[in-house]
Amino acid sequence: MARKTTALIFALTLFPTFALAEGTRVWEQSKFDEFVKGTPKGVALRSTGGLELAPAFKALATLPSTYIWSIASDAAGNIYAAAGSPARVYRITPDGQSTAIFEPQELQVQSLLVDKSGVIYAATAPDGKVYRIAAKAPAAPGKTDAKPPTPSWSATPYFDPGTKYIWDIVFDNAGNLYVATGDRGEIYRVTPSGQHSLFFKSDEVHIRALAVDPKGNVIAGSDGSGLVYRIAPNGEAFVLYSAPKKEITSLAIDSAGNIYAAGAGEKRPGTTGPSTMGTIMANAAATQSGSGAPATIGPATAPGTSPFPAPGMGASGGSEIYRIAPDGSPTRLWGSREDMVYSLSFDQRGRLIAGTGNRGHIFAINGVDDFTDLVKASGTQITAFANAPGGALYASSSNLGKIFLLGPGPETEGTYESDVWDARVFSRWGRVNVRSSGNAELFARSGNVDNPDRNWSSWTPVDLANGAELKVPPARFVQWKAVLHAGNPAPRVDSVMLYYLPKNIAPQVDEIVVQLGYHYQAIAHVTGTEPQTPGQPRFEPPPPSVHDRDSIGIRWSAHDDNEDQLVYSLYYRGDGESRWLLLKSNIGDRYYSFDASLLPDGGYTAMVEASDAPSHSPGEALSAQRESSRFEVDSTPPIISGLSAAAEGNQLRVHFRAADSFSPIKRAEYSLDAGDWQFVEPVGQLSDSKTEDYDFRVPLPTAVAALPGAMPVSSDHVVVVRTYDRFDNLATAKVVVRGK
Repeated sequence: MARKTTALIFALTLFPTFALAEGTRVWEQSKFDEFVKGTPKGVALRSTGGLELAPAFKALATLPSTYIWSIASDAAGNIYAAAGSPARVYRITPDGQSTAIFEPQELQVQSLLVDKSGVIYAATAPDGKVYRIAAKAPAAPGKTDAKPPTPSWSATPYFDPGTKYIWDIVFDNAGNLYVATGDRGEIYRVTPSGQHSLFFKSDEVHIRALAVDPKGNVIAGSDGSGLVYRIAPNGEAFVLYSAPKKEITSLAIDSAGNIYAAGAGEKRPGTTGPSTMGTIMANAAATQSGSGAPATIGPATAPGTSPFPAPGMGASGGSEIYRIAPDGSPTRLWGSREDMVYSLSFDQRGRLIAGTGNRGHIFAINGVDDFTDLVKASGTQITAFANAPGGALYASSSNLGKIFLLGPGPETEGTYESDVWDARVFSRWGRVNVRSSGNAELFARSGNVDNPDRNWSSWTPVDLANGAELKVPPARFVQWKAVLHAGNPAPRVDSVMLYYLPKNIAPQVDEIVVQLGYHYQAIAHVTGTEPQTPGQPRFEPPPPSVHDRDSIGIRWSAHDDNEDQLVYSLYYRGDGESRWLLLKSNIGDRYYSFDASLLPDGGYTAMVEASDAPSHSPGEALSAQRESSRFEVDSTPPIISGLSAAAEGNQLRVHFRAADSFSPIKRAEYSLDAGDWQFVEPVGQLSDSKTEDYDFRVPLPTAVAALPGAMPVSSDHVVVVRTYDRFDNLATAKVVVRGK
């Protein structure tokens, strides 16, 4: 159904929930990084955000060979494909019928061209040659209504450079063939008459890509230092650009003379190119002979173990595209850490088109960091492009070896399914605002498991012209789908904003810890009011604390599935009491410390109550409580009584009693005449009671005679005792024993 919506606010910018998580919430999508999480079918994703119809894209043929390195087309729209595993040149008609027309002894057909007369030039590798493949003149049909006979082909060696690899071939306007080689970094020129010569010798190991500019200069890209050369017809070379990447994987030149170069791989000291290529070709030979399965190209594939000898093989660090203006100034246009550019071309609008791996995406490069993700092919790598009738493009892929037709017009219809949104709790789904143009429809569905295929509600249309209400069941998960229909104006969906109200769930207090003798210091950020990304565990570091025996610290952890702002109240209750007493209310932090002397000596339990009142209307708030383990408070020191000391010969006999109102006596010590403190055991030795008696003897020091003329030495003695209860409360007392 056609719809003209000017109020399509389709902007899913994923708020990590509102900072205070109050009331109605919004799920919004409008950015490329958000849309890329969904599933497009016939829909292109713009880097600036939004959806549009993709170019028409269909598979024409699936070839027996796993890898297609290069394609070319003739004036009739027939496609010729250079392939490997097994090595073949295929001819594919516009209706998708394929025939192998050349089967070389080498492992791969790496590159090919079709000249104006329909003759094919194919380069093989390794230790390969350039072959000339021409159609034999078919015999005249016997009947006038007979079908034209299928042409047969003959292949003859055309040029043997005597090098290990042939990476690319290209014609100039005069019909000269240029051959880019590896191992010695050489380019050869072969004239139309078959005369060949060394055209250019580089200090790089491999020349990987070739193109010819409107002035007849050869543009070459190297592997090793990522150099782009401009080589005049007389062989004089100039380095136009040293790319940040080590390898130039593809080149393209527009009608204005701008050079586009794709670079891949990280530059490292001592790297000079794919030195493991011999092993690669040996593996490819084993695969071709049936002794091994074709390897899948991807990030997990180790260099030297894949039979994929295309530009960019084994490169890491992603890919970039550069534009070199006619005056020589370079500009970085595009970059990706995940996608590797294998091929460049232009569509009928003159846009630069990039074929990539290892996800099989085709991108249109609109400007600096402005691109459109057009399509995703079933093959892993988009390796080459060729012109097709009517302004369309042929595209080839490897893993699997396929031929596709891209464009020239858009798909008649495309669909896009968003990723699944997890509200984290059971929610009511409200209205949706969509910003779009053209003929676009919106659908929605919901469910309570994260897989939509497991008994979700069916897709329900959203009436964007009348309220745009989501008529889907309340549930935890939701998903939307856009359907774009071709028309004038072209359909576009720029953003979607979906409103929902989570069911309020009571908060939970996960833990409460009482720390005796600690005082908490204030921290800069109030943990209880900080927003949190949905689905992520909350990290709650303990508050900074200092040891303070006169303080009691209580800290706790809590969470709210609605991500509501929480406020806390702290209560306490003594042993044998039934009523909770408020210690502190309206606490925003998850900790509190107070003076221990506020509580009489005894046993207590603390309780924390968490409330989501700051995020809800009065009467709608929910709360939860949690009790601590029992703890004891004792801030009163013991009492020492009956302290006496008397001389008995050369000893002092000391006696006293220590008593505490709440906790057992922990230990006792004495000091004689300001000497070191000495531990003393109670009567019965075991210190396990609130009252302990002490009776012990202390040896007296030997008397020291006074020096002549000095003051007489006192024979008095001072005994000091101190006792601790279990909470280290201290009591002291002293007694003086007079000498005779």
